[in-house]
Amino acid sequence: MKEIVLDTETTGISVKEGHRIVEIGCIELDNLIPTKNKFHFYLNPERKVSEKAFEIHGYTDEFLSKQKKFSEICEQFLEFIKNKRLIIHNAEFDLSHLNNELKIYGKDKINNEIVDTLILARDKYPGSQVSLDALCKRFRIDNSKRVTHTALVDCDLLAKVYINLIDQKEPTLNFKNQELENTEINVKKGDYFKKVVKPSIDELTKHKEYLKINLKKNFF
Repeated sequence: MKEIVLDTETTGISVKEGHRIVEIGCIELDNLIPTKNKFHFYLNPERKVSEKAFEIHGYTDEFLSKQKKFSEICEQFLEFIKNKRLIIHNAEFDLSHLNNELKIYGKDKINNEIVDTLILARDKYPGSQVSLDALCKRFRIDNSKRVTHTALVDCDLLAKVYINLIDQKEPTLNFKNQELENTEINVKKGDYFKKVVKPSIDELTKHKEYLKINLKKNFF
């Protein structure tokens, strides 16, 4: 099954305050194995970045002003995620911004199946820290490259976190050849049969005497 790990960076928190997306990052998974298919763009939000957002991702207004607008990559983005499950950490935030961008350009809301890893983590570890950094620490995932929040780096980390959250330590492989499942292994009973040798009465008597002497030495 193909899934898309998705992350965005924005000019601020709320779309109600007019904040826009400045970066979209997506990594495709095929049966939990990352493929070479990635989608990544910096975007011109057509407004200034808030101070708090700048502290998080570090993208300047000057840098973003030279990037493409969402309208220029919209169709490409929709095609990339088409009919695929989306894996997002704190999906409510990213979806609110993505749907806002789509609304601006007259597009329908995203209706893909969504897996919110924030909810998965809260259900699995109630009362614990469930930020992306905290989950990386829990699962011993190296997040040293995450000096600032960048969509593609976060997607790479989230893919690893997701696999751990669903207890799928190793990617599942679908083997077309099922011969091994149908192979019968014939083992002769004699191969694993051991002859039992019973001790003699004399041996049992000597063993009891030995135990009496040594148990007394060890415990008294």
